[in-house]
Amino acid sequence: MNLIFTCEHAGNAVPTAYSHFFEGRHDVLQSHRGWDPGALEMARYLSGQLAAPLWICETTRLLVEPNRSLHHSALFSEYVQHLTDDERLRILEEYYHPHRSSVEDLIQRASETTLHLAIHSFTPVLNNVVRTVDVGLLFDPARSSEATFCERYAEALAPHLPGLVIQFNEPYKGIDDGFPTYLRTVFNDRKYAGIEIELNQKYIGTPVWDDIATAMKNGLTEVLATYHAGL
Repeated sequence: MNLIFTCEHAGNAVPTAYSHFFEGRHDVLQSHRGWDPGALEMARYLSGQLAAPLWICETTRLLVEPNRSLHHSALFSEYVQHLTDDERLRILEEYYHPHRSSVEDLIQRASETTLHLAIHSFTPVLNNVVRTVDVGLLFDPARSSEATFCERYAEALAPHLPGLVIQFNEPYKGIDDGFPTYLRTVFNDRKYAGIEIELNQKYIGTPVWDDIATAMKNGLTEVLATYHAGL
């Protein structure tokens, strides 16, 4: 099993050349729209504990969205709508393609099945609606390897996180446009399994966040011991 981690929304940095687009936009850059608070911390912890490689994007998603396909309407946010075509191409070459291409190339070269865990976090309230999920496991139900992994991982997590809500394909659907969704179009079910893990930001800075980190690490260790044999 070739285990890899990614964190597409690791930071909210704005390259100097494009800082004028975000003048007076500090609040939105600091919000969930600008990045995924806590995701990089969690991704680094897990990759370190499991000795697995990690790829991150620290440029704000409001400049370019590395978790969206090239055709997606949200690839560039409304804050950079006045970018020229040349600027858009330059941004893609500098901040989008290097991340996605390096991960794709590694999967292509791997002789074993790749399990890709993309670490994200989400705001606990969106459009005045309180989200009730605490840990979301996003996958494509039509891909048996992904479904099997998530079923086993949820079972492994539950005893360590009593009282927390662990759900499949919440608060987003695993088949929505995202990096794993794109990679599924390139690699079949035997070559690649892509899971997006979504964590509720309301626990950041609390003991529960540490409990989630430990549970995720221990659960992964447990599941990976038998997961590949069960495919």
